[in-house]
Amino acid sequence: MTASDSLPLTATRRFPPGFLWGTATAAYQIEGAAAEDGRTPSIWDTFSRTPGKVFEGHTGDVAVDHYHRFRDDVTLMAELGLTAYRFSVSWSRVQPTGRGPAVQKGLDFYRRLVDDLLAHGITPVLTLYHWDLPQELEDAGGWPHRATAERFAEYAGIVAGALGDRVERWTTLNEPWCSAFLGYGSGVHAPGRTDPVAALRAAHHLNLGHGLAVRALRAALPPRAQMSVSLNLHELRPLTPAPEDLDAVRRIDAVGNRIWLGPMLNGAYPEDLLRDTAHLTDWGFVRPGDLADVHQPLDALGINYYTPTVVAAPRDGVEAPRNDGHGASAYSPWPGSEDVAFHQPPGERTAMGWAVDPTGLYDLLLRVAGEHPGLPLLVTENGAAYEDEVAADGSVHDPRRVAYVHGHLDAVHRAIADGADVRGYFLWSLLDNFEWAYGYAKRFGAVHVDYATQRRTPKSTAHWYARVARSNELPAPGGA
Repeated sequence: MTASDSLPLTATRRFPPGFLWGTATAAYQIEGAAAEDGRTPSIWDTFSRTPGKVFEGHTGDVAVDHYHRFRDDVTLMAELGLTAYRFSVSWSRVQPTGRGPAVQKGLDFYRRLVDDLLAHGITPVLTLYHWDLPQELEDAGGWPHRATAERFAEYAGIVAGALGDRVERWTTLNEPWCSAFLGYGSGVHAPGRTDPVAALRAAHHLNLGHGLAVRALRAALPPRAQMSVSLNLHELRPLTPAPEDLDAVRRIDAVGNRIWLGPMLNGAYPEDLLRDTAHLTDWGFVRPGDLADVHQPLDALGINYYTPTVVAAPRDGVEAPRNDGHGASAYSPWPGSEDVAFHQPPGERTAMGWAVDPTGLYDLLLRVAGEHPGLPLLVTENGAAYEDEVAADGSVHDPRRVAYVHGHLDAVHRAIADGADVRGYFLWSLLDNFEWAYGYAKRFGAVHVDYATQRRTPKSTAHWYARVARSNELPAPGGA
């Protein structure tokens, strides 16, 4: 029996002192002001204007106008009792072409945001890259091009120089798997390319950019600064215990998880990944010294989790299910493992069609803690989209989201009790926002946004989460 098994279901779960209670956002999803104060287009500005790529042609031009309303949003965070806020910096807002000097008006926005967070006692957790590559860098080759990693390190140094006296927690990349394999493999994310070799090249250069950025940050920041990266690690489960299904798990684990964990934390790509993709590339784009550059000491690892993934080997005469939960495309985001079949897990689903299964988060945290003991962990994204309705009195009740978050926080608590060093939890997302290829059709926010008026209304989840954050404890199911 584990430590977590001994806790009665009716008991309150108390979290460790200093546990971070936060929410997370991304610049392109909330800021708007797409052409103000020197900002130039990112790949998402371009992609969202490409017919058929984003639901009903939605763009992030206005989003939820956080650029102009950030003070109100920070006040709202403080009212909700949050102790941390994870946000991303728009590269094209502070360094419009991805090269050369910074635009001070862009940096000034983030200076004001951070100052306001600190004035309200909220810890800023800064992410340098959440998918919005400056379009000029994409035109020059994008992440498949080595120079992009070098430009990223220069950009990291610029942001560190502007905010290093205010921000102590730094994250290099958010979900590089999506950047590489949805952006350059399946094409369902910006920039919309469909080339498996380009996707693998992008993966390596994202790894390299991460390592070079960590070095640049450490050179520019005080010793107290903490470095991390946020990975959307896939919690993989075989459809059956058959050896061929277990091998399907291995293959997807290699190109989904270990392609990042190996270089970043161990200094090497997994040999089975290289074998699985040998028919596509000889990995000659990995130069001598690259893996030493990638393998930089980290102070924490961020883990983003929403749902488990069930996979199987293809069956003779049976068409393989292709829905891997990352959007419909004729092209696979799994280079070298395109024939692996993805199956829907059983049970309740969110509006995204994702299965609700908190055990996946528990298992993932225990796996990473076991493989990398001594490395603190953060749950940097977790949440759910549902079809929210505004009541006649203007309130928004979302009991299914409350239940989702409760179940996953319970999983985090159980993981801590069983030895995982988890230091914080960031609910995705603070606000309803531009949900990438889904436009404004999916709502993940703890706070409802009326897109026509920009009015913010905290949902039941926000009020419930505020009580959890203030008390540092999770009530028993059904508790207040």
